[in-house]
Amino acid sequence: MLTRLAIRNIVLIEALDLDFGPGLGVLTGETGAGKSILLDALGLVLGARADAGLIRAGADAASVIASFEFARLPDALAALLADADIAVEPGEPLLLRRQLKADGSGGTSSKAFVNDQPVSAALLRELAPALVELHGQHDDRGLVNARGHRALLDRYAGGDAAGVEAAWRAWRLAEDALAAARARVERAAADRDLLEAHLAELTALAPTEGEEEELAGQRAAMQKGEKLSGDLAELRHLFAGSDSALAQLRAAARRLDRIAGEHPLLAEALDALDRAVIEAGEAEDRVEHAAEALAHDPLALDRIETRLFDLRAAARKHGCAVADLPAVARRMAADLAAIEGGEAEIAGLKAAAHESGLEFRARAEALSVSRVEAAARLDRAVAAELAPLRLDAARFRTMVLRLPEDRWGPGGIDGVEFLIATNPGADFAPLGKIASGGELSRFILALKVALAEQGGAATVIFDEIDRGVGGAVASAIGERLARLAADGQLLAVTHSPQVAARGRTHYVIAKSSEGTVTRTSVHLLDAVGRQEEIARMLSGAEVTPEARAQADRLLEGA
Repeated sequence: MLTRLAIRNIVLIEALDLDFGPGLGVLTGETGAGKSILLDALGLVLGARADAGLIRAGADAASVIASFEFARLPDALAALLADADIAVEPGEPLLLRRQLKADGSGGTSSKAFVNDQPVSAALLRELAPALVELHGQHDDRGLVNARGHRALLDRYAGGDAAGVEAAWRAWRLAEDALAAARARVERAAADRDLLEAHLAELTALAPTEGEEEELAGQRAAMQKGEKLSGDLAELRHLFAGSDSALAQLRAAARRLDRIAGEHPLLAEALDALDRAVIEAGEAEDRVEHAAEALAHDPLALDRIETRLFDLRAAARKHGCAVADLPAVARRMAADLAAIEGGEAEIAGLKAAAHESGLEFRARAEALSVSRVEAAARLDRAVAAELAPLRLDAARFRTMVLRLPEDRWGPGGIDGVEFLIATNPGADFAPLGKIASGGELSRFILALKVALAEQGGAATVIFDEIDRGVGGAVASAIGERLARLAADGQLLAVTHSPQVAARGRTHYVIAKSSEGTVTRTSVHLLDAVGRQEEIARMLSGAEVTPEARAQADRLLEGA
C-alpha cells in the first residue's frame, strides 16, 4: 500500500509530506483547494507525462516521492522489477521518485528512479497498475478498459486460465515446428534437381578443410623459386669448373702448403686460406640445397593454380568462403536427406501439433464453461449493488462471446466485456460508453464490490465518486468504500459528509494566500478536527451547532 507521499514544488504545493495507513482514507476540502494537485503529483510519480506547468511558480525544479510497502510483493510487480534488475528485499519499501527541472526555454527535463536506481518513465507506467488503481469521473482505465475484463472474470471464476495459456503456447510451438519443417522440405524439394547437380559438383571437387591455405603456400614457394632460378644458376656456375673461385682457392692452398714450413707467417696464411676454403665450400653446399628446395615443376605449379581457381570459382558460385565449401556440401546432403525423411518427420510433428491443439481446445472449452457460469454470478452480484446506489433502473451484463478461431489466443476462445444499460428498454453498451460520469463511478464501485475478493492494485483511489448524489445514496457509497477498504487501502476524494464520516483517516486540503503567493496544504485531522470539517461540509461557510450535532451522528453511525 501507499505509505508516504512527499511533494516538493508541485503547482501550489511548496513542501508536503503525507503518511497514509490501511483502510479508508478520505480527503476533503473546499472546491478549488487543490485536491487535483495531489492526484497530479501521484500521477507524475507513476509515470505520467512531465509538464513544465507542474513546477511551482518561482521554482526551477520539483519532485515527488511515493513509498509503498507490502507484506508480500505481488507477483506481477516482482516480475517487472526483476526484469529491470531492481532488487527489493522482504520488508523493504518500494520507493518511486520523479524529478522535474525547468530547462529555461519553457520546457522541462525529467528523471525517474525506483529505489534510487535510474529508470525510464515508461517503467513507472508499467509498475503503476499494480500499485495504484484510480477511478475518476471520466476514467478510461482499470475496470472501464475492456482489455482487462477477461482477466477479471477469470479471477472471479477461479478457472484454469494459466493452464489455457500454457496449452496455447505449447500448441503454437508445435504448429511453428511443423510449419518450419514443411517449409524446409518444400524448399528443398523445389530445388531438388539443382541441389543434386550442385552436390555432384562439390563431391567431384572434394574440397578439404584448410586446402586453400596449403595450396596457396605451395604456389608462393614455387613462384619464389621461379623468380630466383636465374640468380641461383649463376651462383652454381661460379662455384663449378676448374677456373672457379673455389677451385683457385684450393690450388692456392695446395701451393702454400708446400712452403708454409719456411716461415711462421706463411703457416698463418695457410690457416686463414684453409678456413676460407672451408667457408666457401659450405657456401657452395647451401646454394645447392637452396636450389634443390626452390626447384619447381612448371606442371605442378599449373596444377596448383588450376585447383585454386576451381575452388574459388565454386566458393563464388555458392556465396561462401573456400573454407566453407565442405560445410556447404554437408548441408546440401542433409537437405537432400531431409526430402527423403521429411515426410516421416512432418507426420510426427503433425501428430504432435494435433494433440497440442486438442489439449488447448479441451482446456479452453472448460474455461469457457466456467466463464459463462461466473458471468451469471457476477451479474447477480453487481445487480444487488445497483439499487442502493440509485441505479435500480440500470442493468449489468457480462458478455462472454465465442471468438472465431483466427482470434483465439493465450486467453482462450472467448472475448469478455462488461456491458450496461442505464434505462429500461435501452440497449446494452460497453461500460465506458455511459454518458454520466457519476453513474460510471457508481457502476465501477458496484463492480469493485462484487469483485472485492479478486484483488487488484495495492491502493485504490476514487476521485469524487459521490459527485451529484447525497443522502442515502452517499451513505451507501461510503458504506461500500469502507467495506472495500477493510482488508486493504482505499483513498477517496469526496465532497460528501456521509462518505467522509466513514474514513479511518481524514485529511483536509486547504488553500491559503500570503500576498501574491498562494499555497496548498494538507493536514491529518484529529477527532475534533474531523467533527468540524464534516460539520462544514454539512452547513457550508458558517458551521452551526446543528451541523456539529449532525456530524457527530454521522461519525457515530460510521
